[in-house]
Amino acid sequence: MNAALRAAAKTASARGARVLGVHDGYDGLIDGRFVPFGGSAKEGDPFDTNGLDFVAKQGGTVLGTARSERFRSAEGRARAAEQLAREGVSGLLVVGGNGSLTGAHLLAVETGVKVLGVPGSIDNDIGCTSTCVGVDTALNTIVEACDRISDTARSHRRAFVVEVMGRQSGYLAMAAAVAVGADAVVFREQHREEKALVQAVADVVRKAFSERGKRRVLILKSEGVELPTLALVQKVEEAVKPSLPGLEIRGVILGHLVRGGNPSFLDRMVSARLAFAATTALLEGASDEMVAWQSPVPGGVTTSDASVKRFPLATVLEETQRLLDGTSPVTQRRVGLMSKVEGVLQL
Repeated sequence: MNAALRAAAKTASARGARVLGVHDGYDGLIDGRFVPFGGSAKEGDPFDTNGLDFVAKQGGTVLGTARSERFRSAEGRARAAEQLAREGVSGLLVVGGNGSLTGAHLLAVETGVKVLGVPGSIDNDIGCTSTCVGVDTALNTIVEACDRISDTARSHRRAFVVEVMGRQSGYLAMAAAVAVGADAVVFREQHREEKALVQAVADVVRKAFSERGKRRVLILKSEGVELPTLALVQKVEEAVKPSLPGLEIRGVILGHLVRGGNPSFLDRMVSARLAFAATTALLEGASDEMVAWQSPVPGGVTTSDASVKRFPLATVLEETQRLLDGTSPVTQRRVGLMSKVEGVLQL
């Protein structure tokens, strides 16, 4: 997100526009907590040009973020629009996920504020874009953690179940499973009943140790799977105990570990190009849209960057809902691919 902020500030400043940052998301917008950015800041200010160059390589967001109950109401959104008007702001760039983009759409429709969105979600659960700001960095963190866990697993001949984030989307678990050579992956979109899930994982563990002579078994699990990780570990241990007495299965929950860290090259590059396209569109009068990277769905407005298109926020939000409820062809392709490689992962 910080790399996107730098790119937006540099793009706007180069066009002679005044740039302000907003502390703590929509809550800060309602309260008017603005701060000069880039070329609009005085030398020595936290977010002057030198400051932005420094923070662009950091994880998280230097502006802060917050869930805003006040912004959920029309009154709160009207107050935010008043604050923007008072500061003479003609366009708002919103970097965030489904909730942030929903708020951006409502703000644009209800108040006429010009708004452009940049998809930011490590779960990769935003419609119309093939990736979001933060996804690649999160995957690199997961891969590094799984490589380290695999070292321990091989040394002690153990099985590990590693839970990664993804409450409604199992993308991180799916993608990381292929990258780390996991023996199996379980995610919400498989819609497995508890008994079938335990049996499937137990079969993978049993075959790996008894038939294939493996020294480590690594299973990735998305947090969206209803059965808690430690409960799954306990049930699988009980299921394999007759054939593999003494085998230890460990559960590791990576949790918010994958949300931090310095952004990868790909994240810095993608976020900068998305922010450039979004800021340019704002300056040219576009509104109520989101920029998308190498969109997997047809349509959209082309930009000067062949990898970036703009989609109406209403379209993005509709496609996001289809991603999450499984009716989107994108989700169906992901699940279909994982089902085809399921047997390959176990080898």
